[in-house]
Amino acid sequence: MKNFYKAEKYHQDYYQKNKISYKAYRYFSGRDSFIQDHRQVADKNNQKKEKQDMDNPGQKYTIPKKEELKETLTTLQYKVTQKEGTEPAFENKYWDNQRPGIYVDIVSGEPLFSSMDKFKSGTGWPSFTRPLEPQNIVEKKDWSLGGMRTEVRSKHADSHLGHVFEDGPPPSGMRYCINSAALKFIPKEKLQEKGYNEYLSLFQ
Repeated sequence: MKNFYKAEKYHQDYYQKNKISYKAYRYFSGRDSFIQDHRQVADKNNQKKEKQDMDNPGQKYTIPKKEELKETLTTLQYKVTQKEGTEPAFENKYWDNQRPGIYVDIVSGEPLFSSMDKFKSGTGWPSFTRPLEPQNIVEKKDWSLGGMRTEVRSKHADSHLGHVFEDGPPPSGMRYCINSAALKFIPKEKLQEKGYNEYLSLFQ
């Protein structure tokens, strides 16, 4: 600042000498309401962050922007995860995969399913009796084909994964019918290398 002018004497310690006038000026300036509004927004953001941290302690998921996903995903992977598409039955990567390991979201890497819960459904898509991490799964009503189905999405990346049906084998009786294009398979021998060492105990 080039020019600086010292305040007049009657302005010095004005908030103490003229408390009533100062409160009025401050109220009508909108300063207090501005601070209160922004403090509430900050509190809500902090509460949201704390909830996410509690849901997945120690996990940090990076979600690329849509423009980046178009570059990093294949056309089919983008269609399935971002446009609620469906890949061809029996012509996808994991429908008949029998190797031990876990399946994570192709976008975020959040753990979704385990080979321990995978079964042959005869549908031509990877099928699981339950999620590996239920907190990473979101279920939504889907009326896109005229009847009500239950869509399955990943929590953090919000990727479309597939659908869940109540015609699976015991003990859950559920069938999570998932698109291979929405998944990335991490074999058990790569779990530690890829940062999923906490799941090694599943296969010991």
